[in-house]
Amino acid sequence: MLTKIREKSQGAFAGVILTVICVPFVLWGINNYINDGQEAPIASVGKKDFYQRDVNKAYEKYQQSLGGIAADEQNIKSQSLSKLIKDEVLLQYVHQKGLTITDDAIRDFVYTLPYFQTDGKFDEAKYKQLLSSQRMASPEFVAQIKNALVMEQFQQSILNSSFATPYDIERVFKIQNQQRDVEYVTIPVTASTEIPSDDAINLYYQAHQTQYQLPEQMSVEYIELSLEDLAKTIEVTDEKVKAFYDEQSAQYSTPERRKISHILFEINDKQDEKTALEKANQAKVALANKDFSAVAGELSDDKLTGKNGGDLGLFSAGVMEKDFDAAATALKQGEVSVPVKSQFGYHLVKVTELTPAETKPFASVKTEVTKAYQKAQAENLFYQQGESLTEISYQNSDNLQAAANQLHLTIKKTGLFTKTQGEGIAADEKIRGVAFSDEVLQGANSTPIEVSNDRLVVLRLAEHKAAENKPLADVKTDVIKAVQAEQAQQKVIETAKAMKTKLLAGENLAKVAEDYKLPVQKMVGLTRMKKDFNVMLNDAIFKAAKPVADKATILTVALPSHEQVVVSLSKVHDGIMSEEDKKRIEMAKKNITKAIGDSEFNALINTLEEKADVEIKMPNTPATQ
Repeated sequence: MLTKIREKSQGAFAGVILTVICVPFVLWGINNYINDGQEAPIASVGKKDFYQRDVNKAYEKYQQSLGGIAADEQNIKSQSLSKLIKDEVLLQYVHQKGLTITDDAIRDFVYTLPYFQTDGKFDEAKYKQLLSSQRMASPEFVAQIKNALVMEQFQQSILNSSFATPYDIERVFKIQNQQRDVEYVTIPVTASTEIPSDDAINLYYQAHQTQYQLPEQMSVEYIELSLEDLAKTIEVTDEKVKAFYDEQSAQYSTPERRKISHILFEINDKQDEKTALEKANQAKVALANKDFSAVAGELSDDKLTGKNGGDLGLFSAGVMEKDFDAAATALKQGEVSVPVKSQFGYHLVKVTELTPAETKPFASVKTEVTKAYQKAQAENLFYQQGESLTEISYQNSDNLQAAANQLHLTIKKTGLFTKTQGEGIAADEKIRGVAFSDEVLQGANSTPIEVSNDRLVVLRLAEHKAAENKPLADVKTDVIKAVQAEQAQQKVIETAKAMKTKLLAGENLAKVAEDYKLPVQKMVGLTRMKKDFNVMLNDAIFKAAKPVADKATILTVALPSHEQVVVSLSKVHDGIMSEEDKKRIEMAKKNITKAIGDSEFNALINTLEEKADVEIKMPNTPATQ
C-alpha cells in the first residue's frame, strides 16, 4: 500500500496525499501546536480543540487553491472548518479501530518524499532544516506522517473495494446517450423607459446599499526580507570574485559548435569491408574536383542524409563510435577525413561549420560575476534571517519594530488599497489576501509571506476603513437604471409564468407563443453534449422529469441574460451504447467505480461525523451536533 501511495504521490494523486502530509508545514504551521491557554476554542471533536487561527490558516490555504477565483469569504471559512472537523473525525475513527503503520514503513516513506531529497537521495540536512523552520521535532513530524498515511490507507481500502456492475455501466450509457424532443420559446428582455417614483428609487437604494458602497480599504506597514538586498551587503574583493569566476567559468563560456556531414559506404551482405573501403578511398580522391554534397548525393549509402549533402547536423561527442568521434573532433572547418570505420561501414567526414569554444574574459564580466558571487554568498544568510523573521515577528506579534531592529530592515507603509486592487506591494493578490485576513485585521503581524523564492514580507495593519455607503444623490442615476432593469426582468418572469400556466391548462405552445408574438423553436433528438446549444438550458431540460402519459413536461428556465425560456418536453429516448462507447468501456468502468467509491467514502465520513462528539461555537457555521 505504501508503495502505491508513493507512486501516486508523484502524479495526479499528489493533491490528496501530499496535502495531507504537508498540513503541519503548510496549513497550520507552528501556531497549531502552541497555545497560550487564553484563546477559547471555536470547535471541538471529542478532546481535540480547534482555534480561530486554525480556521484562518485553512482559509488562506483554501483561497490559494482557488487560484484567484472569486468566492464568498464566509462560505470558504465555513468549508475550511468543516474540512478540519471531517479530517479529525476520520483520524479519531482510525485510531479507535487500532489501525497503524510500522515505524520502518514510515521511515521508508519519508525517505522518498521529494522535499527531503537532493539528487534523488535522502538529505538529512534538508530534513532537519525544514523541521527546524517549523519549530517541530522529528517525533512530532513522524506522528503527523503516521496519521496522514493511516487515514490515506483507510480511504484507499474503501475506494479499492468498490466496483461497477455491467448494469451500472449500461445504465450510465443509457442516461449519458439519452435524447430528448423539445419545443421552446425564448422571452427577451425589453428595456423599460418608465421613470420610477421617488419611493421606488429610495426603496431599491435601501435594499441594495452594498451595490453602492465605497469598498473596504486598508493600508499596511510591512518589512521585507530580500535576497537581492542582502546580496548588496556582502563584501567583495577582487581575489574572491576572481576565484568564484574560475569555479564558475562554465557559466561564462560558450561551447564549441561543430556541424558535420558524411558519406557512408556500408558493410553488409552485398558489400564486404574491402569493397567499402576501396569505394571510400576513391570518393576521397574524387572530392579533390567535386563538391562534397554532390558526391554524398551520388554515392552515399545513407540515402536519407545523402539527399541533403550528407548533413548530420550539430556534432555531439559520444553519440557515434570512438573512431568516428575522434575524426570529427580533430578536423578543421572544411577538412575531409580519411575513411573512418564504424559498425555501419566506412565514412568520409567533413566539418561544414565550426565555432570555437569561448570563455568571456574576467574583465568583461566582472560586474556580472560580482553580483552572482554576492547572491551565492547571501543565500545561506537569507535562509537564516528568514527563520529569524518568522520567530521574531511571531514572538512580537504586536509590532514590526523588534524584527526590523534585529534584522536591520526598514518599516515601510502602503497607501490605501481594497481587496481587489492596490499599488506597489499591494498590487500582488497574495499580499492583499493576507492583509484582509482576520489575523491582520485583528492587529497581529501576518505570518511571513513568500512573495517569491527570494522575498519574504511580514504585514501589520496601519489603517482600516470599513465599507461606506455612497449618498443616494450621488448614485441616483445608477439606481434609476437598476430599477428599470429590474422592472424589465420582472415583466419577463411574469410573462413566462403566464405562458406556463396556459400550457399546463392544455393550450398548445404554438398558439400561446403566437399570442405573445414570439417564435417557437424545435429540437428533436437533443443530446447532453449538443454543440451550439445553450449549456444552462440543456442542463435544465435533461434534469426535467420525463413526460407522463404523453403529457408534455412544462418548465421555465432563467438564463444569465435574464431572458426566460418556456420549454415543452414531449419525448425522452433512452440512449444506446455506440461502437465508440464500447471502445471506452474500460475507462467508463474505472470512472464509475471511482465515483461509487468516492460516494461510499463520503457517506461514511458523514455518518461518522453525525455520531461523533462535535461541538461548534463559531457563529455562522454549520449547526452544533
